[in-house]
Amino acid sequence: MYGRIKRTVLSEIFALTFCLWLKGGSGPGLGTPFSYSVPGQANELVLIEWGNNPMELLVNDKAVTLPIVMTDGKWHHLCVTWSTHDGHWEVFQGGIKKGTGEDLSAWHPIKPGGVFILGQEQDTLGGRFDTTQSFVGEMSDLQLWSRVLTANEIHSQASCGGHLAGDVISWTEAVVELHGGVTKYPFDPCH
Repeated sequence: MYGRIKRTVLSEIFALTFCLWLKGGSGPGLGTPFSYSVPGQANELVLIEWGNNPMELLVNDKAVTLPIVMTDGKWHHLCVTWSTHDGHWEVFQGGIKKGTGEDLSAWHPIKPGGVFILGQEQDTLGGRFDTTQSFVGEMSDLQLWSRVLTANEIHSQASCGGHLAGDVISWTEAVVELHGGVTKYPFDPCH
């Protein structure tokens, strides 16, 4: 079961922010909320929490641990920023910065022309899923920008003070193609 985003990256990205609402299911680890794979690199951009491991962000198959926990079965707003400049990254939960670091695939731009999959980690472009890394839970409102959002912009998203649509991916019903019995239903975290 997975969702495929009917959009791709059109040109190299040198900085990004992605935000989404997540609610974990039962059991250890959320699995893989999303993965972006390009020809020659299955783990170009991945958010994963499998088994009893902490949540990780992968860029160009290099990983950092994100100091966040979402095992309470409640909805959480999560944002991650990253820049090729020094490989600087930040993670926000509920609009509050929880961690930051550097040297995550510094000077590596995110490559265009790949495949975005929701709910599975890709071992090859668009496929070879591992059931132990499947996402278990619910997600909504995935947005991806080709810039680093400010802390104020992120806090505004998380607290429903405003809504910015991603310039690379903007969540709509039409943009997600469902496979394998994924269920969709209306969800608005701000009401």
